[in-house]
Amino acid sequence: MRLILASASALALVACGAPTAPASSAEAAPAVPAAAPEAAPADAAVEVTYGKAATYKLDPTHASLIWRVKHLGLSNYTARFTNFDATLVFNPDDAAATSLTARIDPASVETDYSGDYKAGHADSGFESWNEHLGQSGDYFNASAFPEITFTSTAIIKTGPDTGTVTGDLTFLGVTKPVTLDVKYNGVAQFPWAPEADNIGFSATTTLTRSDFGLTAGTPYVGDEVEVIIEAEFGEVVAPADAPTDAE
Repeated sequence: MRLILASASALALVACGAPTAPASSAEAAPAVPAAAPEAAPADAAVEVTYGKAATYKLDPTHASLIWRVKHLGLSNYTARFTNFDATLVFNPDDAAATSLTARIDPASVETDYSGDYKAGHADSGFESWNEHLGQSGDYFNASAFPEITFTSTAIIKTGPDTGTVTGDLTFLGVTKPVTLDVKYNGVAQFPWAPEADNIGFSATTTLTRSDFGLTAGTPYVGDEVEVIIEAEFGEVVAPADAPTDAE
């Protein structure tokens, strides 16, 4: 927001008594007030260009799903999932007509563990920390619960490019409501597919892992988990030769 401060001063000359001899030209010329700058227009409303109402699929090459949890109160231990997908039914004019479903493979967890896992865990039946975290019954237990899912139940527009998405998150067989704070980032068309819209979002939420029965590592590992999502979605466009409903 531009803040423009404009000020102007006026000089008043008051004369009284008998006229006196004219002053020198330098003294006689009154000061000319500087012209005040033109008033700036009021801040325009945020202008947002939306993608068309359509079904969109997540573009996994331009998406990330990161989570962070306190470790000993010293740092935010950070990891991510590498295999996930989502479908968005998007209606920019009617949030109630918009819906989102997502699926995450818990075995796709990536921690970038840099140590020698087997040297430090000789008795473990797992070959890596990623495998331990993804497969162990103490953690994500992917063999018993091969998917983490999210299904939206309410979407509310809070501003021209912001909103909340509330939905049911199912993790370790437990379903709890979760609300994402979402920012809409815009729409673009790729040169090789100019007929299709591509829309992007950023989202965050905080989960309580014990709500889903995950308590391993307590109290050394925090209970709150911050989730950070970046996602691009591509419009699903039917092939030109696809039959219509009327055919």
